[in-house]
Amino acid sequence: MELAALNPAQRTKSLQGVFDRDITNNPSFKFKCKQISPTPKDGEIKMSTLFTHLTTVITNKTTRKREFDNDRAIRLHWVKYHIDENKKTNMLVFSVKEPDGNRTYIYDKDENYVIVLEPLRKKNEYYLLTAYYVKGKDAKRNKFDKKYIRRLSEVL
Repeated sequence: MELAALNPAQRTKSLQGVFDRDITNNPSFKFKCKQISPTPKDGEIKMSTLFTHLTTVITNKTTRKREFDNDRAIRLHWVKYHIDENKKTNMLVFSVKEPDGNRTYIYDKDENYVIVLEPLRKKNEYYLLTAYYVKGKDAKRNKFDKKYIRRLSEVL
């Protein structure tokens, strides 16, 4: 996906089109036969929140300010590809008990790309929390290989 030649409004429109095609308007957006919903916020499900998580990164941890992240944005179309489990090799798909609840990870080791889902106990569905290109110290220290060691016996 080429975004560098677009101004911010054009870029957002282009990315929103991919997001709507693959996620918002996709009634079969499922992983392992479980429906995927956007992340909850204040008790409401908001697609705009999910779109923001998939195309921006936190630049100020104190204020939680987010800014456009080209590495995430150019890979937006990868979300559906990986959710549909089209790639079979060099993938880690696993669930882990985390301090804030269970998480299911879809990690592409070749591309250093991860999708994070939150399985819901009371429903047969997931929340899509985020997806991003793993870079910097997380990529170098194999953060997801270490999580994989702590994986649960089944994918939730």
